[in-house]
Amino acid sequence: MQGYHSPQVQARVRLNTNESPEGPPEGLGAALAERLGRIDWNRYPSRSAADLRAGIAALHGAAPENVFAANGSNEVIQTLLLTYAGAGRRVGLFTPTYALHSHIARVVGAEVVAAPREGDFRVNPDAAARFAAAERPDVLFLCSPNNPTGTVEAAETVQACLEAVAGYGGLVVCDEAYIQFSGLGPGSVSAVDLLGEDAPLAVCRTFSKAWALAAVRLGYVLAPARITEELHKVVLPYHLDAVTQEIGLLCLADAAAADRRAADIAAERERLAERLAVLPVDQWPSGANFILFRPTGRDGAAVWRELLDRSVLVRDCSSWEGLAGCLRVTVGTPKENSLFIEALTDVLRGAV
Repeated sequence: MQGYHSPQVQARVRLNTNESPEGPPEGLGAALAERLGRIDWNRYPSRSAADLRAGIAALHGAAPENVFAANGSNEVIQTLLLTYAGAGRRVGLFTPTYALHSHIARVVGAEVVAAPREGDFRVNPDAAARFAAAERPDVLFLCSPNNPTGTVEAAETVQACLEAVAGYGGLVVCDEAYIQFSGLGPGSVSAVDLLGEDAPLAVCRTFSKAWALAAVRLGYVLAPARITEELHKVVLPYHLDAVTQEIGLLCLADAAAADRRAADIAAERERLAERLAVLPVDQWPSGANFILFRPTGRDGAAVWRELLDRSVLVRDCSSWEGLAGCLRVTVGTPKENSLFIEALTDVLRGAV
């Protein structure tokens, strides 16, 4: 089994891991310092993270019992799969998509079954329903916006998956790590809007992207109480430390800051797409904080290496199934994006 691989190398411009180009609000550090003085360091943290879950629930107009929080959305996904997958069970997904869905599924002993996306990287709702009915995965992943393609799924696709798994008792897990950048155009919907106590649905979110807290590791899932109750049984006790809980509460107190940050990044993404459009590359519409592109007439891996030689690091997706020759660039600061475009222009023109 191969492990997770994303090179952590030194580069002047790092646009490979979809981090926020700016940090959280300036006052966070001072506010956290004050909160740290209240922590009973010799005591375990709140095992249920009750205050944090209440804050997340209020953000979504949900009840605290519909929230499960953990160390990043990856631990959320791991706990979901430990609970609902495992040996003798199946996990379904639509490729290409986020690599850790299948990786964690295999780690917990599940069989992974996959169906290809359409040529534009969307999931066809009828094809999705047929796939689910035929393969009957215990857990079916949808990633919207999809990583690494940036594709935002249509509401009918999510609904088709829900109806299909309901027929045999499966669960749809919708990974919405990048949803705040999407703007949710016509025909699209956040899966949160489809939640109900009878829905076979869990929706994953993260504080790593729009909230600019990748260093903290905080994620959560919104789901019917019958699902979150099982997750709390499976996860290790005291899994979410007191500092992480306090940081989450501080950020939730200014949720508008995350929305503003997401809007700014989305606007910069469109400017970056316009600059890519005049270069010899193919690119795909994105609702995330990154853009997938493919140099035309050039080997993607070679372009990645030449960019790194110019101290610009992007993600090399060229060897991934369904993504031959493709690279993914995170939307950085305007200066970082300009340096990336300059370097890419040099590479594609054969400059040395």
